[in-house]
Amino acid sequence: MSEISWDDFERVELRAGTITRVEAFPEARIPAYKIWANFGPEVGEKKSSARVTALYSAEELVGRQILGVVNFPPRQIGPFRSEFLVTGFVAEGGEVVLAVPERSVPNGARLA
Repeated sequence: MSEISWDDFERVELRAGTITRVEAFPEARIPAYKIWANFGPEVGEKKSSARVTALYSAEELVGRQILGVVNFPPRQIGPFRSEFLVTGFVAEGGEVVLAVPERSVPNGARLA
C-alpha cells in the first residue's frame, strides 16, 4: 500500500448523495444498475454504473443516501457515461456493500 499526502486526500471529493433513479443495465458485462444521485446544489445530479445487484433491488435503492466520488472525469462504460464513483466494500463472496452515512446528512455533504 502506498501512502498519500493530506493534500492528495483533500482533492478527492467524497460526498453524500441521495439516489433518485435506478435502471437496469443489461449491456453491462457484469450485472449492474444505472444509478442517478442528487449531490446537492453545488454538484447537482450525476449518474453512475454500480455493481450492487447481488444485495440490492432497484426499488430499495431509490431514496437511499450513498457516498460518491464526484470529481473523477467521466468514464464510458459500454453505452453509458458514468459521472461519479459509487463507493462500497467488497464482501467475502464478492458482493458489493454500499458505503453509506450512518445518519442522514445534507446532499452534497463532504466526507471529513
